[in-house]
Amino acid sequence: MTIRSDRWIRQMCREQNMIEPFEPGQVREGVISYGVSSFGYDIRVAPEFKVFTNVHNVVVDPKKFDARSFVDVAEDTCLIPPNSFALARTTEYFRIPRDTLVLCVGKSTYARCGIIVNVTPLEPTWEGYLTLEISNTTPLPAKIYANEGIAQLLFFQSDEEPETAYADRKGKYQHQKGVTLPRL
Repeated sequence: MTIRSDRWIRQMCREQNMIEPFEPGQVREGVISYGVSSFGYDIRVAPEFKVFTNVHNVVVDPKKFDARSFVDVAEDTCLIPPNSFALARTTEYFRIPRDTLVLCVGKSTYARCGIIVNVTPLEPTWEGYLTLEISNTTPLPAKIYANEGIAQLLFFQSDEEPETAYADRKGKYQHQKGVTLPRL
């Protein structure tokens, strides 16, 4: 596996529309940065959040998920309660090449505030808007800014393609459009 640089990312976006909308440089002025970096791509969070709540006192069960566990927020900022989390989606839509695996890591600006972004790997041939899990590990409310950087993607290209990729398995999160809740 080879980690891919900014040149490769730009080329894949030109040739295969790997990321849409795509920012070929780093946008930084007055915002938490997003766009191409040296060896990755800083993704943005869309103004579409599902904030965890215990108002209905439901059990969090990944096999039988109750959507009442969340409150919908469609704003330019989102407050995540102390020691809680929210789901969100990226502004960008992704088409991952068959020979590529993508890992997501949090941005230092949020990490230094106790805000952790968790995303499972973007598998070869996966396509859609990425659902983000944003955790507030602090005892205080945390503010998230929509349409600004939230995490960084790192692209690993293999010298061979997998025998079976995500689309071949008809993965349950293929082509997801909005914030997608757990599915069985």
